Order: sequence, then structure tokens, then C-alpha cells
Amino acid sequence: MKLHYLLVFAHLLTVSLHSADRPNILFAFADDWGHYASAYAEVESKAGPNSVVLTRNFDRIADEGVLFTNAFVNSPSCTPCRSSLLSGQYFFRTGRGAILQGAVWDDSIPSFPLLLKDAGYHIGQTYKVWSPGTVRDAPFGAREHEYESAGTRFNQFSQNVTKLMDDGASLLEAKRMLYEEVLSNFESFLDDRPDGAPFCYWFGPTNVHRKWIRGSGKALWGLNPDDLEGKLPAFLPDVPIVREDMADYLGEVMAFDAALGLLLDRLEVAGELDNTIVVVSGDHGIPGFTHSKTDLYDSGTHVSLAIRWPDGDGGNEGAGVSGRVVTDFVNLMDLAPTFLEMGGASVPDVMTGRSLVNVLRSDRGGRVDPSRDFVVTGRERHVWMAREGNLPYPHRAIRTDDYLYIRNFKPDRYPGGDRLEPKDGEAFTEERLTNNTFVTYADIDAGPTKAWLVLNGETEYGRKYYDWAFGRRPGEELYALKDDPDQVVNLAQDPRYGAVRDELRTRLLDVLEANGDPRVLGDGSTFDKLPFTAGNN
Repeated sequence: MKLHYLLVFAHLLTVSLHSADRPNILFAFADDWGHYASAYAEVESKAGPNSVVLTRNFDRIADEGVLFTNAFVNSPSCTPCRSSLLSGQYFFRTGRGAILQGAVWDDSIPSFPLLLKDAGYHIGQTYKVWSPGTVRDAPFGAREHEYESAGTRFNQFSQNVTKLMDDGASLLEAKRMLYEEVLSNFESFLDDRPDGAPFCYWFGPTNVHRKWIRGSGKALWGLNPDDLEGKLPAFLPDVPIVREDMADYLGEVMAFDAALGLLLDRLEVAGELDNTIVVVSGDHGIPGFTHSKTDLYDSGTHVSLAIRWPDGDGGNEGAGVSGRVVTDFVNLMDLAPTFLEMGGASVPDVMTGRSLVNVLRSDRGGRVDPSRDFVVTGRERHVWMAREGNLPYPHRAIRTDDYLYIRNFKPDRYPGGDRLEPKDGEAFTEERLTNNTFVTYADIDAGPTKAWLVLNGETEYGRKYYDWAFGRRPGEELYALKDDPDQVVNLAQDPRYGAVRDELRTRLLDVLEANGDPRVLGDGSTFDKLPFTAGNN
């Protein structure tokens, strides 16, 4: 199949890609893709979903570059995460970029793509970069940098493949049509590249974001939900509908991975891959699964990250030994100064992220930089109508090798949003809960798993999962990760862990204060009062 697609597009490869003095940058960034890749199955002690999914192209980047095991987003909601990544700063420093609905980009905040453009890079994007809606590419500049002339059907991969098959196409033909879109959009970007200019291309498909076609994991990718039995995290019920939901999600991850492979093949055939830095990651954890997207547990903030930086043809000094597994803690805001240093551009003083170049140029695995022993994460508001008065659920966390400490500033509020009782004559049904995020607990995307949790919350088996998902949480949470990797046993009030809790609390608050977090500097209502306009989520 790989050879087939190369032959199909062979006529496009006659356009020469000129080597640059500085490396190209290919950034593949999947919406809602957490820590799910087959490369991680080899380094994890626990058999989980990564032992079922297959991501050959991500694994290739890891094998030929560096695999990061401790990469985290700054905020597990797409717009604040992306605001942090683009600006190289903690999300709470980005004004209205720190929220989802109602977000507005502050043009006074520097963003790495525009800084690279000023430094002579040809920049471009396909699919999603920043906030949903018409202002999504504000930090990337004008629409002149958007390359979607071939379409955006890949963003609804399982939906469109299924539709094409319903119209008579085979599975291979249906996939090929969407793969052609991916390559054609990339070609249009390359065709606009000035002679000799290095490029920075952001590939940001949204297919891993809900909705997916139910059963598509098995139908399109051969993922058997039964293979996930006994491999789901402890906070999820191990029942057929949830296993199928996870398999469908992993299928979308595999679709993203297949598209990544097309981009790599395109560059390799043109002789440009070895002058291109490839960075692959996602903006937060799985949607529609509790303890995940919008939560500060690992399933929400822990993401995949692999970086390939070869020596290249352009004379640049590339990365160190390939095939390394690195345990340094990475906050995705670190990518902005990394890209700028890679591209020979100045890093603004306002960036709180730290460049990874020293880690990439090392020849060691494990903990390369001893100071990278923690990350700080947080969240404010996700969707505007989750709680009465448009109130957020403000919380911050610090994650180390051994512990996760979470500070909930408003423990009287429900983390997933308010439970809305059904309107007269409209009961909670599986269909409504699967398809309408705003029926109840609106900070959690609709889907089969959310529906199961709501409908089974009063059963003997389902009660604990419902409470983990939707119940109020105390002001402090502490989890010992070696004994509780899925973070379901809160030790914050256990006297045996009092010293650990106090040390992590102090460490977290020190970082927040030093970096100007409004939530801890005397005006905790800053994000409560932000003006907003309801939009897409």
C-alpha cells in the first residue's frame, strides 16, 4: 500500500525541494490524542491500550529519534493547551486564550510560527491550529498560511470512510481518497515554498476528536474490543460498550498515524526528510472518557511525544544518539522555544517554556536533565454552559515521578459541570447522552462511555465509577503513582503522606506565583469574569 501511494503521487515529486541552511520543521499535532502509541507498550510495565493499538509511523520517529515518556500538556482543553504551546508560556498567562469558548488571541503575545516566519521560514497549516471556529489560526497569522484546497474530510475520518463505503467504495479505496487529500494539501504548501527557504508545517487533523462511527475501530482497523478486556484504566468500567468506545478511539489514532506516514514518505522520496525535524504529539487526553480530557489526571494531561532530528543535508547540528527513551518531564509549552532555537530565531524573554535542544543533542537516555523532574498543569473553564453563571472549575497540579498533587480551588463545584435533570417528558437515554454533550455534565464530551456512566450510576457495579467521574472533589488530591498509576486512591488526608502533600503544595504554589497565575495572586475571580462569546467546542 505504501508503494502504491508513492506511485500515485510520483508526478508531484518532480518539483525539487531545495535544501536549506536551517532545518525544516514538520509538526504533526493530533486533536485529543493522549498517551496512546504502540511504542509505549515496550516501555510500560502495565499492559494497557498501548498493547492493542499499532502506530508504525510514530514508532519510526521514536526509533530514529527520541521517545519521551513524561510529556504533558499544560492544560487538558484544546484552546488553552494550544495557547500555551504557541506562546511558549503557561496557559494562565495567555488572557482569554486560557479558556475554550470565548477565547480571543492577544496579538501582543508572541507565537512561534510568526517568529519563525520573521526569521525567514515558509510557514503553513492544515486543519486545526488554535481555537475552534473562524479565529482558529490567529496565532499562525492570516489565512494565507492555511492549506486546505483539497478539502477537510480527513477531519471526520471514520464518518467519511464509512460514507464512501456505503456509496460503493472498498475500504482501501475509501481510505485512499482521504489520504489523497492529506498529500494534496501538503503539496500545495510545498508548491508555495520560496526557493531555498526552510519550512515549518503544522499538520493538525481533528479526527481523533469525537464523534466517531461506532464500531469503526474494528470495521476500519481490525481492532477487536475484546482485546482490551482487562486493559482499561481502573476508573473505567470494563464492559463491552466502553471497550468498543476505546477501540474506536484507537482506530482514529491509527488513522492519524497513517497520515503521518504519508508526509514522511513524501519528504523521504524528495530527499528532504534528513533535513527535517519531525515532532509528533497531541493536545490532551481522550474525549468523552472521565478522568481524561478536562481533568488533571494523567489520562487528561499525559501525551505522546517523539522527536526525530537527524544531522541533515543542510549542515545543521542534529540530535544525539537515536532510539533513546528519555524520562525528562516535558511541558508542551517547551516546544515553542525548542522550535525557535532549532530554527536559529531568538526566544522572547516572556516564554516560560524551556528549550529541549540540550536534551535532544544528548547521547543519553533516561533522565538527561536532572532539573526536569516535574511539570505543572491546570485548567479553568472549558465549555461556557457547563455550570450556572458560566463558572469555571479552577484547579492546578504538579506531577513528579512518584506523585500527582492536585489543588482544587472551588471544591464546591462539580468537575464535569452541573448535573441537569431531564426536561419534562425527556428522559436520559443512551441516544441523547451519546450524541449531545450539553444534556448533562457538559465539560465531558458526549459518547457511549459517558452515557453508560450516567445511566448506571445507581447500580451496585456502576456507583463507584459514577462517583469518580462526576462527584465533587476535595480541595486537595494526592496520588502515589507506583501503587496507584490510574490515580483513584486519594491520599491527601492520609497522615503518612502529610509531609509529601505539604512539600508538593508549596512547590506548586511557588511556581504559580513566580509565573503570575491570577488564580493565586489575590484575584482568583479573573477567569470567572472574563468576557466571552459562546461558540464551538
